[in-house]
Amino acid sequence: MVRALLVDDHAVVRAGLRALLEASGRAEVVGEASSGEEAVRKARILEPDIVVMDLAMPGMDGVQATRRIAALDIETKVLVLTAHDEDECLLPALNAGADGFLNKSAADTDLMGAIEAVVRGHSYLPRRAAELIARQKKQRRGAGEEPEPLSDRERTVIELTARGFSAAEAGREMCLSRKTVEGYISRAKLKLGLANRRDIVRFALESGLLRPEAEE
Repeated sequence: MVRALLVDDHAVVRAGLRALLEASGRAEVVGEASSGEEAVRKARILEPDIVVMDLAMPGMDGVQATRRIAALDIETKVLVLTAHDEDECLLPALNAGADGFLNKSAADTDLMGAIEAVVRGHSYLPRRAAELIARQKKQRRGAGEEPEPLSDRERTVIELTARGFSAAEAGREMCLSRKTVEGYISRAKLKLGLANRRDIVRFALESGLLRPEAEE
């Protein structure tokens, strides 16, 4: 049973989401929040498996709240659920540490599947995600910007991921939590414009972090 915290400043939306999740029989709503500040506070106290996060809220918005939750030393995932255009919201949400992104128009059919995928450690992103990341990378190059350098830990998790380590296995290798490792992976992918594990392997080979098996 997935433990979920619902965050939206509209009570009617939270009620609808609660009914949807509880009807599935696969999720338990352990809390609700109507603001970003409340979401961070309840995430710290409840440590749910997942936070279903709206973006547009007064005060601390969903992007800021996601960043704060991602920085907590807990295993909680964040799935952004918004009615806003993904072209505008996707990259800021991912940069903040979101693990998945779903448009509210698809919530009635896809929400539970998105939650379960994210809780299992997978990213749940729209098909346009790779295109948007690639576009951001192209724009940076066109503007003459160098890619933001990876930190030592980001380079290590990229190397371990390319070698086939799961986030949990990489965490044990580095004495870090799985959540922390996944945060490093997400930030590294955004810095480099990578969309998936195949891109990570290619980058690791091209940069020398990983050598082809024939050379090892």
